[in-house]
Amino acid sequence: MNATVDRLSEGHLAADEALDREFETCLVENSTLAFRVAYSVLRQRQDAEDAAQEAFVRAHREFRRLRDRGRFRQWLIRTTWRVALDLRRGARRRTAREQAAAAPATTTAGGSGEEAIIANERTGRLWQAIDSLPEKLRIVLVLAAIDGHGVREVASLLGLPQGTVKSRLFSARESLKERLR
Repeated sequence: MNATVDRLSEGHLAADEALDREFETCLVENSTLAFRVAYSVLRQRQDAEDAAQEAFVRAHREFRRLRDRGRFRQWLIRTTWRVALDLRRGARRRTAREQAAAAPATTTAGGSGEEAIIANERTGRLWQAIDSLPEKLRIVLVLAAIDGHGVREVASLLGLPQGTVKSRLFSARESLKERLR
């Protein structure tokens, strides 16, 4: 009886070790990608690192259940995207509460200060327009235009046909033009 239990537990441990090695390999290959996706949503390094770390924790927890390990990259992107959106929503609620509690700050006008304010307003308007896009357009735009992935790679990452990616990218750009006018 003990010999049977020992053989079964050894086989289980070997399978766990192989699974852990496979996960580590996938993690090494995709660690910067997860950070870039999170950063494109959150636009703050520390928050992006936190989101990527949380996505890795979820990926490790669910890796055993992933049927097609070849699609790990796409799965990790979607997981990271969702984690980053959740963090951003939480941050927005927190910021809204803090702003409601704080008195409005006054700004001083200066030559270079005005330029910085204008640049910040433009950047803010652009990101507001990007954030207001539907998720299916936003993720394609972020991966292609901001992260610099080609249409073929975006299609592969999201598991979509290239024509769909091109169509969504066109729609996202047209929508941004309208929103920024």
